[in-house]
Amino acid sequence: MSRTAWRIAVVGAGPVGLALALHAARLLPHAQITLFDARPAERDVADDPRTLALALGSVQLLQRLGVWPAVAAAAEPITEVHVSQQPPGLAGAELLLRAADLGVAQLGAVLAYGALVAPLQRAWQAEAALQPQRLHSRFGLPVQALKPGVGSVELDAGIAETFDLAVVAEGGVYAEQARKALARDYGQTAWVGTVTLQGATRGRAFERFTANGPAALLPLPPAADGCARAALVWCVPSADDPVRGLDDAQRLAWLNTVFPAAAGRLAAISPLKAFALGLNAERTLVEGRIVRIGNAAQTLHPVAGQGLNLGLRDAHALVSVLRWADDLDAALKRAEWARAPDRWAMIAATDFLARSFTWRVPGAAAARGLGLAALQALPPLRNALARHMMFGQR
Repeated sequence: MSRTAWRIAVVGAGPVGLALALHAARLLPHAQITLFDARPAERDVADDPRTLALALGSVQLLQRLGVWPAVAAAAEPITEVHVSQQPPGLAGAELLLRAADLGVAQLGAVLAYGALVAPLQRAWQAEAALQPQRLHSRFGLPVQALKPGVGSVELDAGIAETFDLAVVAEGGVYAEQARKALARDYGQTAWVGTVTLQGATRGRAFERFTANGPAALLPLPPAADGCARAALVWCVPSADDPVRGLDDAQRLAWLNTVFPAAAGRLAAISPLKAFALGLNAERTLVEGRIVRIGNAAQTLHPVAGQGLNLGLRDAHALVSVLRWADDLDAALKRAEWARAPDRWAMIAATDFLARSFTWRVPGAAAARGLGLAALQALPPLRNALARHMMFGQR
């Protein structure tokens, strides 16, 4: 284990930044770690309803960090994923991924943003209280600038401080980001919210390929009255948005024609929020002593629900490399190389799928249907895809 007392700044106290800071606090016992976030520490994030989809690998990381028991009660396990194409297309084309087929209890889990961030923040604050000499929090202080130096980085959060390493995990949504080296506007809008279902089976997630774009239902914990709930992600063209002008009843009626009967009947819908979709990625995670991870490094289309999982794998890999390193620059190069296959495979896959919905060429829908049918008919390929979605490229 490295015995080097590096000064590490973590910028961003979202799920990726908090997981990184907590993981580093445990595995880098000689490092001084300072966590920065513009949000005041006393601001309660527990009720933030934004939906997160965790792959099994992310669940396992949270278990290692000791926060999963506090998270699990608010999370709904995913035991099956149904991917299908809405007609017109190849009739009956469907891909079914089951946890039981892979010998695991769940493929992942779905929960609210606040249900993950609040326990992570409590765990970090408890750790910092035990080791105040090396673990520090700077909540309520937005980082205004990062200035690379020779073997260091200067961070300005009202007062300039020098660190050996700055890890930026503050990403935001696509529409609000400065454009990175690799940027593509998909001309698509994601409408997100929650729905109540009748006749749904717990633990089932659905992704439906439609002529307008992908639509997904992610299982949520039941409502207080026992009714089944799901998070909705509904992607449509921005220039010819068929959703914006509809009221809730009309949206609900349309959605009941989109998803297969196995999803159940959509009985109620929350107000929906709209987000512009695009790809915005750095070509490299490492710039001198500045490392970008999560949405700060790559913002992806939600078609595969892998953005957060990719960021958590970034955080885990970085700490794993630093754990045994004495030469920081060499370690950062190893981290860059270690993350490249997983990162670029996911960027390429989501980019291809997102752009495929904009192709107005004969046979595009049929090709997607054939791909689903082929994966379903070939268990080794189907299981390899499921493992990739659970754990990334390994």
